[in-house]
Amino acid sequence: MTITVKIIPNAKNTEVVGYEGKILKIRISAPAVEGKANKELIKIMAEVCDCAPSEIEILKGHTSKTKLLDVPTMPEL
Repeated sequence: MTITVKIIPNAKNTEVVGYEGKILKIRISAPAVEGKANKELIKIMAEVCDCAPSEIEILKGHTSKTKLLDVPTMPEL
């Protein structure tokens, strides 16, 4: 299943904020340099989806704040 997420890098804590329309908003404590925010995003999404990080894939938006992710399942938030 695919999901669109919007990240806010350099946040105080890494946390899922909630949905803004159909886009899931997530605060990421890592900076948006050298893929650090992407790695942190995959880590938190794996926790939310209760799956391995290797099951989460960024399909679009590797260098953007808005990303399209492929996830195995998405629980209700």
